[in-house]
Amino acid sequence: MDRTFTVEEARALMPVLLERADAFVTMRGELAELAYELRTTGTSEAGGLAEAKAYEARLEEILGWFEERGIEVKGVAPLLVDFPAVLDGMRVRLCWLEGDRDLAWYHRDELGFAGRRPLP
Repeated sequence: MDRTFTVEEARALMPVLLERADAFVTMRGELAELAYELRTTGTSEAGGLAEAKAYEARLEEILGWFEERGIEVKGVAPLLVDFPAVLDGMRVRLCWLEGDRDLAWYHRDELGFAGRRPLP
């Protein structure tokens, strides 16, 4: 989906985005712990391969929620998403990074994360 967001449209999605992101971060951590225990000791109180696969499926489901709405997932550890947008006639990405509690950054398409700036 080639969607372009306004700042207002992207910010309107933030409450649900934050819920999904928080769930993703929690599950990502639980999966990491489970995988580590299974790799190092062969067992885990959190479960086994079936539970690991369930975490992976849920993580993919959450990522799909972003993508279905035209939000680009750029990274998963930390979770980084971009909203395609236009500011002052220039194509940009409204940029949200795990830990942010609001949408306050953008970068020009061609600069990526290194060109991240506060929204005007």
